[in-house]
Amino acid sequence: MVNQENLLLYEKIWIKRTLQRAIDLLILLLLFSLLCYRIFFIISNKTFTIPWFLAFSCESWFTYTWIILLNTKWSPAVTKTYPNRLLQRLPENELPCVDLFVTTADPVLEPPIITLNTVLSLLALDYPANKLACYVSDDGCSVFTFYGLLEASKFAKFWVPFCKKYNIQVRAPFRYFSQVTNSDDDSAEFKQEWLKMKDMYDNLSHKIEDVTRNSTSFQFEGEYAVFLNTEKRNHPSIVKVILENYDSLSDGLPHLIYISREKRPKYEHNYKAGAMNVLTRVSGLMTNAPFMLNVDCDMVVNNPKIIQHAMCILMDSKNGKDVAFVQCFQQFYDGIKDDPFGNQWVASFEYIIKGMGGLQGPFYGGTNTFHRRNAIYGLYPDEIQYGRKGKITEKMLIQQFGSSKEFVKSVTHAFEGSGNSIDGISPSNLLDKAIQVSDCGYEYGTSWGKQMCWLYGSISEDVPTGLNMQRKGWRSECCTPEPTAFMGCAPGGLLTTMIQQKRWSSGLTVVFFSKHSPVMCTLFGKIQFRAGLSYCWLTNWGLRSVFEVSYAALVAYCIITNTSIFPKGLGLWIPLTLFVIYTIHTLQEYLSKGLSLRFWWNNQRMITMRSTSVWFIGFLSAMLKLLGISDTIFEVTQKESPTSGVIGDDANAGRFTFDESPAFVVGTTILLVQLTALVVKILGVQLVVHSGNGCGLGELMCSVYLVVCYWPFLKGLFARGKYGIPLSTIFKSALLTFIFVHFSRIAVVS
Repeated sequence: MVNQENLLLYEKIWIKRTLQRAIDLLILLLLFSLLCYRIFFIISNKTFTIPWFLAFSCESWFTYTWIILLNTKWSPAVTKTYPNRLLQRLPENELPCVDLFVTTADPVLEPPIITLNTVLSLLALDYPANKLACYVSDDGCSVFTFYGLLEASKFAKFWVPFCKKYNIQVRAPFRYFSQVTNSDDDSAEFKQEWLKMKDMYDNLSHKIEDVTRNSTSFQFEGEYAVFLNTEKRNHPSIVKVILENYDSLSDGLPHLIYISREKRPKYEHNYKAGAMNVLTRVSGLMTNAPFMLNVDCDMVVNNPKIIQHAMCILMDSKNGKDVAFVQCFQQFYDGIKDDPFGNQWVASFEYIIKGMGGLQGPFYGGTNTFHRRNAIYGLYPDEIQYGRKGKITEKMLIQQFGSSKEFVKSVTHAFEGSGNSIDGISPSNLLDKAIQVSDCGYEYGTSWGKQMCWLYGSISEDVPTGLNMQRKGWRSECCTPEPTAFMGCAPGGLLTTMIQQKRWSSGLTVVFFSKHSPVMCTLFGKIQFRAGLSYCWLTNWGLRSVFEVSYAALVAYCIITNTSIFPKGLGLWIPLTLFVIYTIHTLQEYLSKGLSLRFWWNNQRMITMRSTSVWFIGFLSAMLKLLGISDTIFEVTQKESPTSGVIGDDANAGRFTFDESPAFVVGTTILLVQLTALVVKILGVQLVVHSGNGCGLGELMCSVYLVVCYWPFLKGLFARGKYGIPLSTIFKSALLTFIFVHFSRIAVVS
């Protein structure tokens, strides 16, 4: 009989993709062929033109991008977990504690009802309640979020037992009641309780909706008095214990703690990274669990046993010792059919995340992630194995972690692996100390956000934080249970998509040029070479936009000035073959996942639009930050309230809407430039060619392809209302187009 102690709690399974590897290599060969052709053409014809050189430079970057992408996709892997083995090895009372973090920042863009559903799904996890504590960070300091949590805590006393009694799979109420109705096979008792729970949830939703709608009549009394006269960016620390588990057994409800950290105008609050560090300190004081799960406010639990799956990885005695964090995929509910805005990232997670899973592990995605507290605190893997006791003094800990002796004591206990440092003390008795560590001046002169925990300096705090841990030799792992662990809401409109993409591009560009860049972590840290290349692909989104915008402008320039950057005759077959094979290759990747042709095209179109508009703006924003001219602004992505109905059922859900955002100025300019170039070609008003090197089929095909990709913008030029591009945007783009065309012709003539 096999000894249970010797069985692995998880194993890594490698995925073979021989055909895709062959096609990837063929595309790389064609890219090299195109570069070689350009070099040979210059040598044999002894001619050198700036457009030809620019085309060579852009195509060299595209080749580099393909190499690091191919490296990332080359050896994909997934993990298979065995939670039954974990439960056989450890009884429930010996399972490790887990602190649950939920972050929200704006009660308007992130309605409280969304946050409440996420919290309720976490409170109902299939895990001993006395081993869990849920901390909600409200960076908007909203009394309505706190009010909603208080009301939700009352509902949770009925909802959580109901879920566990009937083994409900989906434990976010709005998701459950929108999917499930009573059937004839259900017992009378279940039907009665189901109707009771639905009525209670409807009452909860209506109560919160009524309060937020009639905000002027809200009474700031009792528990709510502390919110009187507070401002979003100017208020003291507020920490409230809403639920407290007094039972030493596994029944009851987990702790539920509300936190709104102090904010003052003269102090930098460091966006989400600052909120996560406050959550880490407050939880370290109150519960000090060795593992932490952080989720965004819209990421509800879809698999109630997800903690057991994650613990299989983190607690495996053989392969889990050097795993710093476990990343679960982001997947989405109620997405619009065929994903018109390219937000669901199905193919990217399938090929990129699993590809990184076969290296040093996936990047930290900012949500749906289980962390090892010691790794967040800055320990190295070998220090976990051999211990750090006696190697660091209390004075050094205070310099690193701050002046709170109680928190430093909890850090010492975490380093020693001795569990909770405040056994027998309820969280409500530690409110004063929790408020101290959540004040905005607490981090001054410490290592918070610099060498440890969630790192500052970028609005994409997740990637450098994960890089910093892997730089020290830690690994990460994917967790892919069935069913999916978490489900969230994808951005429902074009503007929301553009805001999110701009934020990512700007933040990742700053990371690439910072001391925590993948290049520095590979050269001077323990990031493996191939893992470093995969991070280069991720952090180069902004740089990629520069070359794609340049290539788009170069194509239009050639048509307007009647010059060429593409080979003629047989040489033209190289870029044509490259385009055809790449198109078929990407199409096959989508179809193999059961996605539609329309889904594929929508994503291809959005990739082009994103990389030539908002990524470019994000890159410029990052450059201004790095040069010290201006700072980047963290823009919260709007979440759709579940009470507003299912997004996918709206007939206009997939239509593009526009406003006066600079993102639409760049996109409209690219469209107008390409249209102008095609009109110049059709009317025959190009410059006269003397060398036989005039504009050819290649340039025309590229320009037409860009127009097709920007077809929604073309429709927006003639539409009205929110579906039409504003006149101010059209005017700005027309002016930029005129300047481009004018200087193109002047450059050729001179």
